[in-house]
Amino acid sequence: MSNISVSRSFRPLLLLFVITTALFITSRARFARWNVDADVLIIGNLVLFAAAAVSFYLFSRSWNSRNPQAILRTVYGGMFSKMMICLIAVIIYLSIVGKGFNKAGIIGCMFLYVLYTTLEVVILMKLSKQKKNV
Repeated sequence: MSNISVSRSFRPLLLLFVITTALFITSRARFARWNVDADVLIIGNLVLFAAAAVSFYLFSRSWNSRNPQAILRTVYGGMFSKMMICLIAVIIYLSIVGKGFNKAGIIGCMFLYVLYTTLEVVILMKLSKQKKNV
């Protein structure tokens, strides 16, 4: 499996990022009525996309390895790094904003985390099946 195929597989994550960011920007008034800070969602979406990109980069580096455990370690390492990046982002947000944090925005970002992680796992499973068939 080539790196081109891995980079093509990243497109659904890019599409998810573009669609959700456009939704957050165009629906600011609606989110405000629901007491959700759209800026928190936009920044959270950006952090999650960057974390998914790092995870995918790590995965693509190990893709040509003959050792299946190395690929599995990289996938788990990518997910762990994504979790740590998100945890650090939340800590930074809470330290900047203090008690006036937007709970609904953080819950929305948690939902985005689940979306990104689910999509990433589905993509990695498809890539794994393609590698078996090659």
